[in-house]
Amino acid sequence: MKIIKSQIVMLLFITVCLNGYTQGFANLDFEDATIVPDPSSIYYPNAVYTSDAVPGWTVIGNFMGPNDIFYNDISLGAPSVALLGNNGGFNALDGAYSIDLYGGSSGSPAGVSISQTALVPADASSIGFIAQGYGSLGGPLLVSLGGQNISFSAISTGPNYTSYAGSIPSGLAGQVAELTFSTAPDGGNNYWEIDDIQFSSVPEPGVFGLFALGGLFFGLRRRQTHSG
Repeated sequence: MKIIKSQIVMLLFITVCLNGYTQGFANLDFEDATIVPDPSSIYYPNAVYTSDAVPGWTVIGNFMGPNDIFYNDISLGAPSVALLGNNGGFNALDGAYSIDLYGGSSGSPAGVSISQTALVPADASSIGFIAQGYGSLGGPLLVSLGGQNISFSAISTGPNYTSYAGSIPSGLAGQVAELTFSTAPDGGNNYWEIDDIQFSSVPEPGVFGLFALGGLFFGLRRRQTHSG
């Protein structure tokens, strides 16, 4: 009886630990932000708490550390992550907020990134997002899932962004995996603003199909956003 009770307790413990992962990815459009300034960051008045600004995401490579990011401000030299809104001279790509990744003027050895680990939808075969790169010296934006790089292509253009889509690596659908968006290691001066990350059950089509799908996919999203 004691052995059975111990096994039940262990199963309950494992269930609780995995519960956050089995809920799926969250805050993929960065609209769940709550702006809470960090009063201890006296040298960076626009620093806000990461856990409130981008709930669900982990920040890596940021010069201020993982617990603070900029709000409506960007670094001019050091690798950084920033939440950009529609005021203070900045504009979100869609909705109220977007995320900006900056690799730094000399480049971060490992790049700067945001990531989260959760359950990939069981029917997912591709991932899409919108993004805008800045700076002629900027390196590429890197996307990975489960430690595997995702090769993505431009599918359409919007007023201030480009829509991208790529195929999910085989075997990851329905599995717990880490999703990461990052600047290239030592990319140097690579600013990337990203938003509207979505998993799709539609397989990645050819080039012309991508443009058609992208226009429909994000056009419908913007229509739903404005109608709501």
